[in-house]
Amino acid sequence: MGNRLSKIVTRTGDSGTTGLGDGSRVGKDSPRIDTLGELDELNSAIGVLLAETLPEPCGSKIRECLLTVQNHLFDLGGEICIPGHNSISEEHVTLLEGWAEQYNADLPPLKEFILPGGTRPAALAHLSRTICRRAERSIVHLGHNEAVSVHARQYLNRLSDLLFVLGRTLNRAGDGKGDILWNNPRNR
Repeated sequence: MGNRLSKIVTRTGDSGTTGLGDGSRVGKDSPRIDTLGELDELNSAIGVLLAETLPEPCGSKIRECLLTVQNHLFDLGGEICIPGHNSISEEHVTLLEGWAEQYNADLPPLKEFILPGGTRPAALAHLSRTICRRAERSIVHLGHNEAVSVHARQYLNRLSDLLFVLGRTLNRAGDGKGDILWNNPRNR
């Protein structure tokens, strides 16, 4: 494969349009480009999380998991960039479900809502989760007018679940205190 990004400054987007993977051009404010931007932001937020030292005994496994997710998000971006192309399959969704179940099995049941925070890695997992939810809303919005695969939507839904569980796992491993519970007004 040749150099795909040999020239970065092209000036082709100066008019407010951008090229898709199939060669067509769309407005930079189109739902498809919004979705691509949300996926890029999500992948970048996960990258910031991965720049942290993740606590053991789970840190190295979480790192492997999130690196796989970053690659999947690039694949999903390719799917959105090329109308009609499918990259995300049921197997991708099932993998996320398995990880979420695996990490959740070691956590105490939730009896109250939790606050996003605690250790820095956990807080970054929660931030990534909220960006993932926004990307999910964006892909649903795109699907109102253009074809979007069911697996693409499911992937983002499962990924936000996984990021929630990873936030809890990282809090528990990081300082041993675990979740930061919401102070329900009924209990104040």
